[in-house]
Amino acid sequence: MSEEFKHISVLMTETLDALAIKPDGIYIDGTFGRGGHSGEILKRLTSGKLQAIDQDPQAIAAAQRFADDPRFAIAHSRFSNLKEVAEQAEILGQVDGILLDIGVSSPQLDDADRGFSFMKDGPLDMRMNPEAGRSAAQWLAEAELEDMIFVIKKYGEEKFATRIARKIVEVREHTPILTTAQLATLVDEAVPVKDKHKHPATRTFQAIRIYINSELEEIQTALQASIDVLKPGGRLVVISFHSLEDRIVKQFIKKQSKGEALPRGLPLTDEQLKQNLTLKAVGKAIKPSEQEIALNPRSRSSVLRVAEKL
Repeated sequence: MSEEFKHISVLMTETLDALAIKPDGIYIDGTFGRGGHSGEILKRLTSGKLQAIDQDPQAIAAAQRFADDPRFAIAHSRFSNLKEVAEQAEILGQVDGILLDIGVSSPQLDDADRGFSFMKDGPLDMRMNPEAGRSAAQWLAEAELEDMIFVIKKYGEEKFATRIARKIVEVREHTPILTTAQLATLVDEAVPVKDKHKHPATRTFQAIRIYINSELEEIQTALQASIDVLKPGGRLVVISFHSLEDRIVKQFIKKQSKGEALPRGLPLTDEQLKQNLTLKAVGKAIKPSEQEIALNPRSRSSVLRVAEKL
């Protein structure tokens, strides 16, 4: 891993407090990244264990610095495979805390070759695991107009999705769209009204990245799996970076801690209503301090939510 990619883990103190780490506990870092959170968890363990997961080969390489630590193991996998990883590690139902720090990491954004950012020109890839699935360039070359409009509107919450998608179709007929700069320029040309605080390509890049990596489906699968992986009293700690992710996490915790919304007046006892509840929310959503945002501007949009298994 190149040292030029400085990675600052967001909400570090808040995350460690939320996990309520026991020295002999078992923990899962479902999104290892460059190991910032994992390193701090390990410092607080004595006889405990930390199982990390990441689908990015560069993250797996970065984990080599913990290779000699018998308390640490890492699985090269998507975090949606949380339950399978826990089964293989023989820790299913025994885990004291799960951390999911969702989204693209700073090293991924800062490496032009990964194609996540329009700030640096590079190949239009955007895959969390470059060894699997279709790249963004491949998808843009093949996607139907209606599919592109849907993706950019749904995952980017972009009001000019139709204009952008039509521009992509128009350009690709004579020029392959292969680089981040090409796509960013194309979006800039398609968007009629500019936001002075945000590059016009921001939402489109977010949308394509989320779609290419099935990010929202990943979150939903991992959250559901966490219930079986945690032991009673175990903590689920999730950091998300945009409203679509946070909404999924918020709604999941609400449903698991309060149950389905039922018509008033049904003849059900409190015990019956509580039967299917699996979690309780712990505190309110936590956001970074002004001090953290000043040190790490990328932390600005992060939100941390905590739940505990009943």
